[in-house]
Amino acid sequence: MGQAIAASIAELPALESAGVWARGGDLDRVVAAADVVIDFSLPEATVEVLAAVIRHKKPLVCGVSGLSDAELELVNGAAQQVPVVYDRNMSMGIAVLERSVREAAESLGAEFDVEISEIHHVHKKDAPSGTALKLGETIADARGESDTSKVRFEVERRGEVPGDHEVVMRSPTERLTFAHSVTTRQVFADGALRAAQWVVKQAPGRYLMRDVLFGQKNAH
Repeated sequence: MGQAIAASIAELPALESAGVWARGGDLDRVVAAADVVIDFSLPEATVEVLAAVIRHKKPLVCGVSGLSDAELELVNGAAQQVPVVYDRNMSMGIAVLERSVREAAESLGAEFDVEISEIHHVHKKDAPSGTALKLGETIADARGESDTSKVRFEVERRGEVPGDHEVVMRSPTERLTFAHSVTTRQVFADGALRAAQWVVKQAPGRYLMRDVLFGQKNAH
């Protein structure tokens, strides 16, 4: 992802790369030189990035998946001091899908069964994907349910598929289907850069991609 983001920045006249950090490098130098930090590293590295953006009071866009509860608490702590866009999927299309399934779940209620199917490449470790879980949590929240126990998840790992998600809401008389497919991981770089340009204008707080697109502050 780092290479995709760097290549995209090079094509956008309004943006300039302040530097790239790799483990063992000078993280403070890179963060201090930046107006906003984008993190697509690994959970253990994200802990270091969070500490650095707090030290230097820099906004952060984080798309690292697989964070533990303790690491998510560190994200929340950082968001009390600097603006943070954290989302398990930086795709703008997924943000639109999330909004759509929330509205559908609110309208249809628990009478409709929900199934979320996802397909990813064989190298992906987490299952269901963070995006599938995010969609399930959105639906459960919209229906006033405390967890996703009433949502069925179907997982498939195949080839080099970047990411396909489908949400089906079904009753005895009708079926409603929402779907999103990623054809290239470039979509995540595009979303992260849009978030970066948005978050520099925000007050401290934790935001989602839906906030970036729709201007609605997340309550977390």
